[in-house]
Amino acid sequence: MTKHPKTDPASTGLKYKICVSGAAETGHCGVDAFSLGEEIGREIIRQGCVLVDGATTGFPYWASKGAKSEGGIVIGLSPAVNQRDHIDRYNLPIDYHDLIIYTGFNYSGRNLLLVRSADAVVFGCGRLGTINEFTIAFEDKKPIGILEGDWETDEILQEIIDKSHRAEEMAGHIVHDKDPKILIQKLIKVIEKYKDTNNHVL
Repeated sequence: MTKHPKTDPASTGLKYKICVSGAAETGHCGVDAFSLGEEIGREIIRQGCVLVDGATTGFPYWASKGAKSEGGIVIGLSPAVNQRDHIDRYNLPIDYHDLIIYTGFNYSGRNLLLVRSADAVVFGCGRLGTINEFTIAFEDKKPIGILEGDWETDEILQEIIDKSHRAEEMAGHIVHDKDPKILIQKLIKVIEKYKDTNNHVL
């Protein structure tokens, strides 16, 4: 028997997964980076989504803290093979998460799985790993939200877009804002628009 997705209980209630990408070391990010990170996390939950991150320190960590303060679900993808490896070798935290998936693929492999697992990615203040996750999201035509702030990351990402000679491909997929609430609102609209292809490489 064919079930209608709007009436079948097994097909309802799925939440969008929004990945937060940003620097694990935030000394260059400015005094507002932590509060903006927390607010991004809060808004992801307030607007009915699940937060996904790299189970790391810095900007994503503060986003996870904000998400948990709103009673939300936070899923981490670790570069480590298990919890001991995660803590002892990578020196990464386990708090502010509901579950952590240990990929065993180091940072580069973790980054690919992290972006692929999400319906959209938000980029805050970052470093090289953040740019790596951005290029994965860009190649996958994933909905992208860029948080503008007192850091250079937003400008660097925009320069990459401008010089990619492929900006037209991503028209409508990328949104910017300095207000976390508005940014997540914009991003959810992009997810809705492209939700049939969000988890597929085009």
